[in-house]
Order: sequence, then C-alpha cells, then structure tokens
Amino acid sequence: MIRLCALALMFWPVGVFAQTEAAEQARRAMADLEAASAQLDAADGARDRVQALTQTIQAFETGLGAMREGLRQAAINEAQLSKKLQARDGEVAQLLGVLQSIGGNPSPTLFLHPEGPVGTARAGMLLAELTPALNTRADVLRQDLEDVQTLRALQTDAAQRLQDGLTEIQRARTELNQAMANRTDLPKRFNEDPVRTAILISTSETLSGFASGLSEMTSDPIADAPANFEGQKGDLTLPVQGVILRRANETDAAGVTRPGIILATRPRAIVTSPTAATIRYTGPLLDLGNVVILEPRAGALFVLAGLDVVYGEAGQVIGAETPIGLMGGPAGVNQQALSPNGDGAGVERSETLYIEVRENNVPQDPSDWFRTDKDG
Repeated sequence: MIRLCALALMFWPVGVFAQTEAAEQARRAMADLEAASAQLDAADGARDRVQALTQTIQAFETGLGAMREGLRQAAINEAQLSKKLQARDGEVAQLLGVLQSIGGNPSPTLFLHPEGPVGTARAGMLLAELTPALNTRADVLRQDLEDVQTLRALQTDAAQRLQDGLTEIQRARTELNQAMANRTDLPKRFNEDPVRTAILISTSETLSGFASGLSEMTSDPIADAPANFEGQKGDLTLPVQGVILRRANETDAAGVTRPGIILATRPRAIVTSPTAATIRYTGPLLDLGNVVILEPRAGALFVLAGLDVVYGEAGQVIGAETPIGLMGGPAGVNQQALSPNGDGAGVERSETLYIEVRENNVPQDPSDWFRTDKDG
C-alpha cells in the first residue's frame, strides 16, 4: 500500500497548470472590444467621421486579434489540462482506493507488517507523513478541474463577444465606405490624365516599369513633404496590421525575388497612409490586384499592392493615417482562426500586402523606412 501511495505521488503534477495568462489576455481583449463598441457609437456623431471610423476599425482589429489569441491559448490550455487529467484516471482510481483503505475500518491484521511490530510502526509513521502530501495532491487535482471549468466558460463567453465584435467592425467598415464616398474636402495637387494613365498601364509589364513611368507623368511639380518627414524615415508605422511574410530581396518558393516586403494580414484589414502624401495612382494593375501609389515627397514613392477596396483619387493630398483601402477576404468570422491547431500557423492572416519603396526610381529596402521590428 505504501508503494502504491509513492507511485501515485510520482505521477502527480508538480503544480497547478498555468492558465492564468491566457484567461487574463482574453479578459483584456473583451474590455478592448467593449471600448471599441463605445467608440463606434461615438463616431456616429463625430465631426470627422472618417478619422473616427478609422480609429474605431483599428481598435476593433487590435481587440479582435487579442481575442483570437486569447481564445486559442485558452483552448490549448484546456485541451492539454483535460488530456493530463484523463491520462491520470488510473492513478486517481488508485489514490482513491488508498484513501478509502486508510479512512475505512481496517481489520486487525490489515496493518500487520512481515517484520513484526517495529515494521508495522515504521509503516504507520510513513503513512502519517504521506497523508498530508496526498491531501495536497488532491487539492491540486480539484484546482485543475476548476481551471478546466473556468476555461470552458471563458471560451463560451469570449466566442460570443468575438462574434459581436465581428458584426460591429463590419458595420464600421460599411460606414467608412460611405463616409469616404461622401468626402469632398480633400485638396488636389494635380488632375490625373486618364488617357496617359491608360497608355502607361497597357505598356507596362512590371510594377517597376509602371512606377518609373508614373514618376515622369506629372507636369505640375509635387510640393515637398512636411518638414518633419525626413525625421520620420525609419520610424514610419506600417500601413496595415500584419506580420512580415517575406523581407526585401528574399526569394519565394517560385524563385521570384522582389525589392519590397510582403505582409500577411487578416481579411478585411484596414490600410492607411503611413504619412502625409499625394495619391499618384489608385486602381487595378497587372496581376497585383488593386494598387495604391503614394508620393510623400518629390522623388519618393510608396507602392502598396494587393488591396481589395481602394479609396481616394489620383492627385488628392491626404494626411497621415488616412484610410486608403481594405484588404480582401471574407467579411465574417474565420473559424480556423479560433482553432488551437491554427495558432502560430498564420491561417487567420490569409491576405498579403506588398510594400515597395522607390526613391529617384531606385528601389529601397522598406525596413529602412518603416518600423518592421514589431508585428501588428
């Protein structure tokens, strides 16, 4: 019986399974989503609805991302903890048998030891030492079971909050589309020549060729950038929340090498201008989907390719963080994003945005212009 107790203790977990961080992360994400919902209500009456809706969508994207991560981590912890408990069913049954034997009415010969009274006394002393440890392990088991129940309840509540948040962010995107369509207050630096632009598109075989031709098309000079633009170089925020999939001049699986970076983003993510700039082009181009080309100052171009929806017109001057489009993908919830198997695999970041920086028609490493050390 003593050996059985020792065996049960050897296989018992050392401590409570760590799940507090995942639970706290999910709770913080719930609070973020509630704050974003309140922000959306306030945006309805804001003077600058475009700016208010843009900030609201970004807040939702941050909150939803944190919620997905919290849900995945909670699901992983719950699954691992349940698996551990199931694997210890045998040890639990043995432990219960030992406790019942200790707590029952033993027969006179139950505690007799082959070595006589001295051996019996030693066995009794060892059992007395083991009993508090057994009680401690039983408390750990009870806490683990409570943790499983807490995590399951948290997942149920958070999943509903996530669905509500997805509905709210979709409403914000719809209102942003309308607000951008109604916006007429943006100044224009020049008027686009649609004929010349169409000719350039039809004769360009590459993005580089199109960008080079575009820089020579405008007859009116573009005003210089704000005085602080040079100080922003290297500290510009990426135009969309995402993770870097491929850096500049890295060769992909197809053997293609590009001078820009590729960001993996979530579906329908909002894309904003990283700085004040003039829109040089917006629309479909080659096989890149919709493209937006920004000119932050004379001789410099930011090329953003792979958008689904684009805002603005060529020649318009926009401020920093002005929305310039949305990524593609389904508008609803991606169930794979909630799967523990998808954690870290990037299944929820199904869209890609290509970013290229050109200065005097020479491609530059975007990492020299944007903060790429932290993924959004």
